[in-house]
Amino acid sequence: MVEIKFDYIGGLRCESIHGPSGSKVLTDAPLDNQGKGELFSPTDLVATALGSCILTTMAIAAEKHGIKLDGSTGKVSKVMSSSPPRRIAQLIAEFQIPLSSEHPYRAQIEAAAHACPVHKSLHPETQVKVDFKWIG
Repeated sequence: MVEIKFDYIGGLRCESIHGPSGSKVLTDAPLDNQGKGELFSPTDLVATALGSCILTTMAIAAEKHGIKLDGSTGKVSKVMSSSPPRRIAQLIAEFQIPLSSEHPYRAQIEAAAHACPVHKSLHPETQVKVDFKWIG
């Protein structure tokens, strides 16, 4: 179990503290929801979690076969719902992998991406699109 503590610090901002490490993250409400949009919003962190989880699980799968994914990059675009309730409607993830598209473990690495715990934890109505560009 991992414990994360939260403090509301005013101005629609929160400070989150990761129990095991003590590292901190500040969040701000987004511009389209009364905030200043100067920091990650909570829903931005969901998109961030998806992207970093996908890259991490791909790296774990690759390393089982002695493959390094160093230099891989990605981005996630977040689309909020246009009608109530306010929620993440869609996450569009794109990754560039510095390996050949003919790599023998490509299928296993991509399968790991789709099995990342964050992806599996999202609401079923949240559309998730994941694209890979194999550029090696």
